[in-house]
Amino acid sequence: MLILPPEWRQLWPDRDPFDALFVLQGEEFRNMDGRRTLRFELLGRSYFAKLYSGLGWGRLLGSLLRLRRPPVSSASNEWLACQILARLGVETLKPVAYGERGRNPVTRQSFLITEELKPTVSLEDFCRDWARQPPPVRLKRALITRLALISRTLHEQGINHRDYYLCHFLLQVADGATVDPADFHLYLIDLHRVQFRQRLPLRWRIKDLAGLYFSSLGMGLTVRDYCRFIRLYSALPLRQALRRQARLWRRVERRGVQLRRRFVRKYAPGPS
Repeated sequence: MLILPPEWRQLWPDRDPFDALFVLQGEEFRNMDGRRTLRFELLGRSYFAKLYSGLGWGRLLGSLLRLRRPPVSSASNEWLACQILARLGVETLKPVAYGERGRNPVTRQSFLITEELKPTVSLEDFCRDWARQPPPVRLKRALITRLALISRTLHEQGINHRDYYLCHFLLQVADGATVDPADFHLYLIDLHRVQFRQRLPLRWRIKDLAGLYFSSLGMGLTVRDYCRFIRLYSALPLRQALRRQARLWRRVERRGVQLRRRFVRKYAPGPS
């Protein structure tokens, strides 16, 4: 399968597009485990490329010996996720090219090229100083509302992200500009591990919500802020949500705190 803009095909009339794309040069963000991610420019525009070169026998056999599902080895999952999320009204990556060849997961090649989303900042960075410099209340409420509605939409449709942290939400904002609480764009990215089911099991719902909760700790959010998220995510009055879903939210909080403690042990040893 190969999807390319017509103008790109004209760049390589006598060359295999896979060969051309897999030797792209640019700002590299990842190059390991058969996946390479980089930012590059072409015809005056900037893009992100995710290039998959196959699992390799070592990783495949290692997964089988540990009785684990093999890691994602193709761009097809993210390509599909981009289309499904767009249909659901969730802002996400904007694909411009996709290709896959080969059936053997060990050697299969695939790629996904998306537009660079700019100017944007990760929600993690945007909210980093909130504990010391609280944001306008309307803006904070608007962002919490958007996160809750995105989360509810995904989970009601049987979709879980698996890396559901604030760093994987990009807020469109120019340097020095302010964000209008009534009109802003928030993109969900890093979709290569997204899973799709008819109905989302509780464990995967907890994993996503706990990741989001963990990445919000230390931002100065209040109990009222978290209650707002719970009410909107649940689409229930707060008391009913806390009563009917008590097990869910207890496990989300416990898991989120565990992630926080693990993070502190790994990256911030000593007194914190």
